[in-house]
Amino acid sequence: MTEKAKQRQPAVLVLEDGKMFRGHSYGAVGTSLGEAVFATGMTGYQETITDPSYARQIVVQTAPHIGNTGVNGEDAESRRIWVAGYVVRDPARRPSNWRSERSLDEELEDQGIVGIQGVDTRAITRHLREHKTMRAGIFSGEAAQRSDRELLDDVLGSAPMEGSRLAEEVSIDEAYVVEPADHGWDGDPRFTIAAIDLGIKSMTPHRFAERGVRVHVLPATATIEDLRAINPDGVFMSNGPGDPATADAQVGLLRSVLDEKMPYFGICFGNQILGRALGFGTYKLRYGHRGINQPVMDRRTGKVEITSQNHGFAVDAPLDGARVAPEERFGRVEVSHISLNDQVVEGLACLDIPAFSVQYHPEAAAGPHDAAYLFDRFIDLMASNKKSTATPETEEAK
Repeated sequence: MTEKAKQRQPAVLVLEDGKMFRGHSYGAVGTSLGEAVFATGMTGYQETITDPSYARQIVVQTAPHIGNTGVNGEDAESRRIWVAGYVVRDPARRPSNWRSERSLDEELEDQGIVGIQGVDTRAITRHLREHKTMRAGIFSGEAAQRSDRELLDDVLGSAPMEGSRLAEEVSIDEAYVVEPADHGWDGDPRFTIAAIDLGIKSMTPHRFAERGVRVHVLPATATIEDLRAINPDGVFMSNGPGDPATADAQVGLLRSVLDEKMPYFGICFGNQILGRALGFGTYKLRYGHRGINQPVMDRRTGKVEITSQNHGFAVDAPLDGARVAPEERFGRVEVSHISLNDQVVEGLACLDIPAFSVQYHPEAAAGPHDAAYLFDRFIDLMASNKKSTATPETEEAK
């Protein structure tokens, strides 16, 4: 099929409330089902579609022009595209960038990602903001010729995001190590951490390694025995997809980590896991935070950060100062960061044990680097913990 013929294939986006948007095929031709969400980033589309946190989601790009810089082999944030479907208004007819290796359309088609172009993505975004994120389907080619009732029935028969356990689906099968020497660090590693891959982006261990931290990346099914075998200076839990209410295994693992006073840092899903480990609940946001322009306030400093975010769930914790966690053995905790758009919890800080987390993505691929200091904060926490737990014998050995 020629490019021109493929672009003429009819396509339709169907939302679970019956709203439909008609356009033409983009990427692969066929059927895709998932949760419709919108992303507000004006750049970084390759990083977006390869972010495992978007697993089983149909991403609507609010920026009208997508694909103008093509795709390359360096900017992907994981081993494949994870979005279930892709919705754009005005795709580039051909990429124009010195780093481009192929078009976005070709990459989507090769990986079997069904998309739709030529629809009013701003109207779709407004609809989702007013009515909440919802199940959806993209149907193109022959699939789009079926009746509206049949298409809607397919959407209504798909699984909702609530109750979905997806971290194990996107995680690695075997552990691997990211060495500082491979990312510009000159000298011996300063610390070693265990990073639990719940949908980790490749830039995250890169950010640690360039600061001199050796990163052992472990599967989502890792146990406390796996961590002890590494003898890490700290433990990290990554971003990831799905409902945090299903992550009982990871919550149990983190409680063991906190009981042993290992320094802990979590982002996104890792923030929700910390919230649950401390005894707080989680809930689904109306339409989530997705994009690279989300304002957050660090309540400890009063500074505002523009952050990269991708989450549809949040921690249900009180905003009014420090208090003893519902799991009392972990001592006091406070909400350290909040969203300036809707006051959603964007960070937690434990005051009696060495643990903190944020709901956003400080690795910022793509996005602003306002929050890069959090990697340094974790390094400081590990250094402080190491110093406080040192014995006279270890000090003498130094």
